[in-house]
Amino acid sequence: MSDETSAETVPALLAELAALEEPKLRAVNERHGDDHGVNLTKLRAVAKRLKTRQDLALELWATGDTAAKLLALLVCRPKAFSQDDLDRMLREAGSPKVHDWLVNYVVKKGPHAEALRLAWFADPDPVVASAGWALTSDRVVKQPEVLDFDALLDLVEADMKDAPQRLQWAMNECLARIGIADPGLRARAIDIGERLEVLKDYPTPPGCTSPFAPIWITEMVKRQA
Repeated sequence: MSDETSAETVPALLAELAALEEPKLRAVNERHGDDHGVNLTKLRAVAKRLKTRQDLALELWATGDTAAKLLALLVCRPKAFSQDDLDRMLREAGSPKVHDWLVNYVVKKGPHAEALRLAWFADPDPVVASAGWALTSDRVVKQPEVLDFDALLDLVEADMKDAPQRLQWAMNECLARIGIADPGLRARAIDIGERLEVLKDYPTPPGCTSPFAPIWITEMVKRQA
């Protein structure tokens, strides 16, 4: 076995990821629910070296280690997963970063995105439902004709204020995306945001756009103009 191949076994990669751990970064990540301390730029460099390795991705995911799961999502082949595989993986994701990468880097690039959007959208688990809303926000931008914007705004208006945090964030993004994409519903989207006040006081760094939907919508429409 070559040295290169030896360095690409799961035990070797787990050791490499452990060596990349930064305690201060882990402390920051853990405040957001992510139990790892690997700099993501360095993680991407490892993935770039490995290239696409579906077999290795499956083994890395099976370890249950958060950093290993993130690496798995970068080296996997999105179209190789079945709908059931992806549903199971979402429920196993654990950390918010793994959840987000799975949806954005794998589900959206595979053939099951629409079926999973529909399956997850009303799931009783709010974290799973948040993935359905995230995929719906993607459809707002890329395939609006498959959606009923008025019905989505009805759901946001009724449920977003008291939704659990992950689901609330996903619903808020969908609200903003509709307001940005549809001039005819923009005033309603802004009004909903103003009345519900979700993320109104969210601390936003200088130079960044607030996630508060009325500000987000207004800023993005201004930029498009």
